[in-house]
Amino acid sequence: MALKAVHVSDLPNLVQVPDNAALALSDAVRLFKGVNEDDCDKMKCGCKLPNFVVMGHRGSGMNNMLQSSDHVKKSIRENSILSFNAAVKFPIDFIEFDVQVGKPLFRKTKDGRIFEWKVEKDDPLCTLQEVMEKVEHPVGFNIELKFDDQMVYTENEFTRVLQAILQVVNKYAQDRPIIFSSFHPDAAQLIRKLQTLYPVFFLTNGGSQIYVDIRRNSLEDAIKVCLTGGLQGIVSEVRAIFRNPGAVTRIKESKLSLVTYGQLNNVPKVVYMQHRMAVDGVIVDSVQEITEAISECFKPAKDSEEDGLFGEEKQMPVKTEPGTFLQQEFSLLLKHVPELIHS
Repeated sequence: MALKAVHVSDLPNLVQVPDNAALALSDAVRLFKGVNEDDCDKMKCGCKLPNFVVMGHRGSGMNNMLQSSDHVKKSIRENSILSFNAAVKFPIDFIEFDVQVGKPLFRKTKDGRIFEWKVEKDDPLCTLQEVMEKVEHPVGFNIELKFDDQMVYTENEFTRVLQAILQVVNKYAQDRPIIFSSFHPDAAQLIRKLQTLYPVFFLTNGGSQIYVDIRRNSLEDAIKVCLTGGLQGIVSEVRAIFRNPGAVTRIKESKLSLVTYGQLNNVPKVVYMQHRMAVDGVIVDSVQEITEAISECFKPAKDSEEDGLFGEEKQMPVKTEPGTFLQQEFSLLLKHVPELIHS
């Protein structure tokens, strides 16, 4: 589902980012500043997240049908003020949500089925302005720019939509950290051209689904999209990086940040291993469980009680540096999470 930004008929001319709109981040939140053209030159269009970050998926987690056995998927309506403010009660850095302009909203599965959207705690859908004004500070926003995969857009059509979103962000974001992201490579590259203050990440499922647009079909293609368009990072489906861990190194060598999404990010073991692989952050549905697990795993370890995340096997120490995982640990993770290789 998606948030409504503004009506297309109300579009202004492109609003340039004001010179004094630099992000002033709170010391209490582990985030990064907005990037500008000078920073982009220094980083070769890359963007470095200073610490491992956690993002709440559509607030407190994506919904499913009310009949789902997963409490997270039937609790609070996703992409709502209620869901966002429920998520920020936990130590997360960003909430991720979808934005689209002038489109009806409905729940549609990947195979085309449409079903009634029921949740235990409902809340009205909201506009981007309302989110900016009503969601508690200082949590950041990862704003996913949503476009229909079945439609072909002209550059003018993209520009009209992105201008509408930028108008709201520029007026109401104030000191809030912002990331833009999109599965559509042209939209991601265009919003980078339209503004230089906020970082832009390219979303990819890393090849688990094949598209006509070949730029969407692998992590290697995602790297090319970022380098060609001056983007700052990649948001990948988590299984893609475990199937191709060498891509993480190539992403880092390209000076790009890497964040992942997917159901496996609700498994603490999977999140911990990504920290070891030097992944920069995760988007999760199980906000409380994952933030609690991260707090426990990343606290200083006691010399005599370093049992590790895998409990009795004591194969994985609690306190380690990112990027130092071993093949033995990777094999152990695959043993505990077979979905990584069987789905």
